Amino acid sequence: MNHKGTVNLESERLLFRRFELEDSKHMYENWASLETVTTYLTWKPHPSELETKEIITLWQREYRRKDFYQWAIILKENNENIGVISVVDSNESISSVTIGYCLSDLYWNHGYMTEALERVLEFFFEEVDVNRVESKHSIHNPASGRVMQKSGLIKEGVLKQGDMSNIGLSDLVVYGLVKEDYKKL
Repeated sequence: MNHKGTVNLESERLLFRRFELEDSKHMYENWASLETVTTYLTWKPHPSELETKEIITLWQREYRRKDFYQWAIILKENNENIGVISVVDSNESISSVTIGYCLSDLYWNHGYMTEALERVLEFFFEEVDVNRVESKHSIHNPASGRVMQKSGLIKEGVLKQGDMSNIGLSDLVVYGLVKEDYKKL
């Protein structure tokens, strides 16, 4: 892989950039503190904006690494942080990354997450030169799977009791896309 780090990206309606401390208010209010947003995730809602600031500070230290990818999703129309998309796991030996994402429930069902995932897929296949991108979701969160499908990822299977989220142990649906199939999209 030809790692680039968390560089600025853009799509039609969104900007993708490194988190800044000033993002803490929107991050906390729009998604990081909300149980509706974090229900199927592996981390608990933030109890305070202070915790959000502490996490952003940790990410800012990690931005020095070329293999660290953690983008704030910014809505162009109001410059507001509405979510996050990031690499949650990678495997250098097979040139693979696993993408995770989270979006404010105020912006669900408007195509923003699909737009974000499509832009990040383009970046990883065309600029970082990965061979495989995958993403996973709780079987109880089919909306996340629809985002993956619309973005071109292919359902590969279900890991029985493969994840522990805020609802407890649940099956995990795995989607993936390899470079040769990405080129056919």
